[in-house]
Amino acid sequence: MTFTLTSPAFDDGGNIPEIYTCEGEDLSPELSWDHPPEGTESFVLICDDHDVPKNLRPDGVWDHWVIFNLPKETRTLPKGVKDLPAGAVVGKNSWNRNDYGGPCPPDREHRYQFKLYALNEKLDLEGRATKKDVEKAMAGHILEETLLMGRYDKKQRRLK
Repeated sequence: MTFTLTSPAFDDGGNIPEIYTCEGEDLSPELSWDHPPEGTESFVLICDDHDVPKNLRPDGVWDHWVIFNLPKETRTLPKGVKDLPAGAVVGKNSWNRNDYGGPCPPDREHRYQFKLYALNEKLDLEGRATKKDVEKAMAGHILEETLLMGRYDKKQRRLK
């Protein structure tokens, strides 16, 4: 069995519906996963965009959502989740907020990567943690990872 991340909102490689974006309600999409590897103690979920213009972000990456210490029993996050399972922590995104910020590409269609990591421990971090902090802390503790990618372009560009 394969560790897999899915969403009923969009297929892998498909278009993210507007409701989950800055042009909609900016809700987080429902996400589900199954078959984590043996020894999993927690999960980390990161959603980021690697298509950001270099003049806006020199590294070309925008962090939309960072969650760590999702309990090992967790298998789903509901649409628009606000109350995470006990112990889970939302880190800082690129807006310097501790929440989900949906797709809002400034220039063209972008690809949004929802990455789920199964870890062999919980991370000793606080809510001020950024994606870089989380990635550093989980180094050497990743048992397996899975990816769900969605695409989005702003409505006004699609209508032209």
